[in-house]
Amino acid sequence: MFRNYLKIAFRNLFRHKTFSAINILGMALGMACSLLIILWVQDEKAVDGFHANGKQLYQVYERDHNDGKIDAGYPTQGLLAEELKRVIPEVQYASALDYAAAPGTMNTFESGNKVMKQSGNFAGQDFFSMFSYPLLQGNPKTALSAPAGIAISRKMAEDFFGSPGNAINKTILFDNKEDLKVTAVFENLPAHASRKFDFLRSWTDYVKQNNWVHNWGNTSPDTYIQLYKNANPAKVAAAIKYFVYRYKQKDKGSFTELGLQPYPERYLHSTFKNGEPDGGRIDYVHLFTLVAIFILLIACINFMNLATAQSAKRAKEVGLRKVIGAFRSSLVSQFLGEAMMLTFFSVILAVILAASLIPAFNSLTGKQLSIPFAQPLFWLALTALLILTGFAAGSYPALFMSSLNPVRVLKGSLKFSWRATFFRKGLVVFQFVLSILLIVGMIVIYRQVNYIQTTNLGYDRENLVYIPIEGELVKKFELFKEEAGNLPGVLSISKMRNSPTIIEHHTGSISWPGKDPNAQLSFADAVVGYDFVKTMKLKMLEGRDFSRDFAGDSLGFILNETAVNKIGFQNPVGQTVVWGNHPGKIIGVLKDFHFSSMHQTIDPLIVRLDENWPWGTILVRVNGRQTKETLAGLQKICAGLNPKFPFTYTFSDQEFANLYKSEAVVSQLANIFAVLAIFISCLGLFGLATFTAGQRTKEIGVRKVLGATASGVVGLLSKEFLKLLLIAIAIATPLGWFVMTRWLSGYAYKIQLDWWIFALAGLLAIGIAMLTVSYQSIKSALMNPVTSLREN
Repeated sequence: MFRNYLKIAFRNLFRHKTFSAINILGMALGMACSLLIILWVQDEKAVDGFHANGKQLYQVYERDHNDGKIDAGYPTQGLLAEELKRVIPEVQYASALDYAAAPGTMNTFESGNKVMKQSGNFAGQDFFSMFSYPLLQGNPKTALSAPAGIAISRKMAEDFFGSPGNAINKTILFDNKEDLKVTAVFENLPAHASRKFDFLRSWTDYVKQNNWVHNWGNTSPDTYIQLYKNANPAKVAAAIKYFVYRYKQKDKGSFTELGLQPYPERYLHSTFKNGEPDGGRIDYVHLFTLVAIFILLIACINFMNLATAQSAKRAKEVGLRKVIGAFRSSLVSQFLGEAMMLTFFSVILAVILAASLIPAFNSLTGKQLSIPFAQPLFWLALTALLILTGFAAGSYPALFMSSLNPVRVLKGSLKFSWRATFFRKGLVVFQFVLSILLIVGMIVIYRQVNYIQTTNLGYDRENLVYIPIEGELVKKFELFKEEAGNLPGVLSISKMRNSPTIIEHHTGSISWPGKDPNAQLSFADAVVGYDFVKTMKLKMLEGRDFSRDFAGDSLGFILNETAVNKIGFQNPVGQTVVWGNHPGKIIGVLKDFHFSSMHQTIDPLIVRLDENWPWGTILVRVNGRQTKETLAGLQKICAGLNPKFPFTYTFSDQEFANLYKSEAVVSQLANIFAVLAIFISCLGLFGLATFTAGQRTKEIGVRKVLGATASGVVGLLSKEFLKLLLIAIAIATPLGWFVMTRWLSGYAYKIQLDWWIFALAGLLAIGIAMLTVSYQSIKSALMNPVTSLREN
């Protein structure tokens, strides 16, 4: 019997080649998309999951209650890690971690005649005891204990010394100012490590170089702890909540709390809401998991509709089988088997498509995904997908076909109950609800990303070049400025402690006459050089930029308008503000500009002048028509003044774009998946149109004999589908508004959800669907009525 069923299945497969091909293609596309998304989701969830002590690892974060609001973030106090280990008995290991160079820049190393840039961090002595970064050379307990010691990666060891074994105990020059001894070599970091580094330096050196760490009001590094296996995390969290007040006095009207977050969760849950980790990349994981389910559902519904469209052509076969004694269960088995066979071919095609598309998908997402053919779990999951999808897609057609009345079928009066019709139409509505949701998502995400990329930040990010201050440029900045200023393509030059794209440093040590003693404001703070406002093309609301013509400007401050509004000054220029123990006059007020993520509102900002600040970024405003020649000139000047450091630079607009790389990727993926969802939906709609036209063949013939025009027949057949689409739009619109409102709530600056977005999504769905339906409608309308009336 099985052999007979198989013959029938293959016979039907090849007899109806077009429908079989559409069925297999639609299902394969849905499965291939879902497979790629699942691989991406698994990869995201695997980040930082390789640490053997992962269940005991936690990251400390800080909650600041200021000015009636709660801010939270990962920067903590410089001495917090060692004090937590010393004071809290449940803490087995603790380590701080901070960048060795400004974020986005690298340090320069020299050994022999080799000079290279590498990125890395300062880390505590316990770091290698906590995290699973295996050492090829050295002892994990002492690798970061000695001053002037450095642990380097296998790649760095091979680049400089030929092999890890040759690197140990060798000396390497750091930033042309310190000789460091290689105390350990660690294996190259796995792809699933969230924080990348080529080297680690001793925390002892960090403390020696940064006196501010002894002030518990200052924050910068990340702090990680590892608890003993029998420790209670909730108890530890309660014990460290007000830990900082062991070392500093509590401020009136504001206070700081510490919290714990499991380290494996940090990558996916990296944003905060009301002082608690809430959201981050996990939102994209959830979003695309839903997209994968949606696309697979659309593909299954498409399969059902196409199978049902074929039912009229196989109705007599079912009737004859029942007459000669076939049981319903055997018919159900046959049709389910056929569905499984088509699904099997779809799975094979889906795997081929996914394997072919994975290089392009990796390029788009920045991942290193591959299909795990060698893992038994993959084949088990694929088999489960085959069975579940085949059963889900084939169950309705199998039950429907097996329920046909043989007498009515053989008499040629095949009619379907209102329940069957309602269910079939419901599938189409559901299919297009999902498709319209994806179209709405595509439009909203594209517009939000475009808004971020094109919005006026308050400064001109075009033709603005960042050059790191390193090596001899620290002492020779004035000479660099003089020589670079003579290049014809250079319009102005300044410097800044941070990159203007992100100002991370904040201070709570700002006061002014008449300040409420219970008020505590956190200010972003920046240290800049002369011509800062001119180079950035910022707008002054009041006052002026720092100028060499005013000797007292070194004691003055510039504030942004948010800072002035928070303070409450009516006439701010000339008023006194105290930063720490340094009073100064406000010389200017800047119009607000964005110096952090668009997810956040603009913070109060205070700016002071210091041309001798020993690190940071040189800002060069260049003529866009002479960019290539200007960069060549800047490279030549840097080679002369700073020969031991390779010339590196970044454009402001590129650095800004990197902030929103995830959003840009999501936008592109949303576009692709929305188009595929519509395509697969239209395949199902084509099947339903074929089915409907087949059911109404004689009706159409009679109408034409009685004088109906072809356009009237097309309108008659299309009207039914238009009603279904209007129902889908009515359901999808509030759902889309709810989902996208939640997504946009993560941005402080965002687009409005205008009515036309939903109207456009609906019109696109209607237009594409009507084009799909029109083919079959026109074909039926143009059929000879004599032929139609002769059909049994």
